[in-house]
Amino acid sequence: MSNIVISAGAGTAIGPLGLIKLFGTQTGDSFSLVEHPLGPGKLLAPLHTHQNEDEYSFILEGEIMAQIGTEVVIAPAGTLVLKPRQVPHTVWNAGSQPARILEIISPAGFETYFVELAGLLAQPGPPDIERITALAGKYGLEFDFNSLAELSQKYKVSL
Repeated sequence: MSNIVISAGAGTAIGPLGLIKLFGTQTGDSFSLVEHPLGPGKLLAPLHTHQNEDEYSFILEGEIMAQIGTEVVIAPAGTLVLKPRQVPHTVWNAGSQPARILEIISPAGFETYFVELAGLLAQPGPPDIERITALAGKYGLEFDFNSLAELSQKYKVSL
């Protein structure tokens, strides 16, 4: 891996999903970095499970809540949250201020899911859940769409 410097605000834009700061091709496929903005009252995704990678969420600003398995934690700026592979998890911003998360994904490869998902979300009309679910399956990701109602009601958040 050669020396790489990525300035604040720089990276590969993935629409409302944020920025890819480092692709696996830049790290020998050991990890990737993705910066996600998370507005007040926003849920990043339904509960979901990764089969192939661990995610580490470093909270850059704001405060998020995360559910990892059955545990719910509050994570203010400066906190690192581990979301291990094969454990259902999600994060949301239940606060009134915007939040930003730097996601370390290991091993790399899953960052390309965000590139493909951004393309699907950019299509006119409502998101095509069947295509999103198929894309998720390609990357070993399973969504629990049934979790949306409970998360929305309990924490007053939405996608």
